[in-house]
Amino acid sequence: MQGHVRRVVTGHDANGKATVLLDGPAPFVHINPRNAADSSTDIWRTADTPATIVAEHEEPTLGPRRQMPTRNGTVIRINRFAPETDEVRNMSVEQARAAFSALGNEAASTFGRGGHHPLMHRTETIDYAVILSGEITMILDDTDVILKAGDTVVQCGTNHAWSNHSDDICEVLFVLIDGKLDDELEATLAAGE
Repeated sequence: MQGHVRRVVTGHDANGKATVLLDGPAPFVHINPRNAADSSTDIWRTADTPATIVAEHEEPTLGPRRQMPTRNGTVIRINRFAPETDEVRNMSVEQARAAFSALGNEAASTFGRGGHHPLMHRTETIDYAVILSGEITMILDDTDVILKAGDTVVQCGTNHAWSNHSDDICEVLFVLIDGKLDDELEATLAAGE
């Protein structure tokens, strides 16, 4: 796959019949500047709920790199995680925040504020993660979970990181759904910081 994902997008012709509008590589691929084997391919984004369905959608994935969906939106992407390097494991707090800043989401970084891995972060989203190939470790505050191809995670706004301890690439399909922390949970999290 090497960062290229075939994307087939359907729509409607002038008579309202179902048709294929796009069939080819998804156009937004971000290659990690620290490791060319790491990539993130945005497949599609929606900007509202319920999502507006039109005959022909404009390309929703282009523009600056964004980790998060828009308010009331969604994003589907496929990430390729290369085996974790010492460079990642030894990132400083400033380097970790800069990595999330490059995603447009510096505030998500929790390293140095309770997160014990440089890529620990929390987002106000519900994330569905399906492990497509390989193996990856989901790091939580007090628990590490090894996940393999076919496993599925529902990430509910928790503090987490993804770490590939294997020797092979791991591919994960993510669907991020905009969310909002419940007031009680938000107060609990604020008290713990």
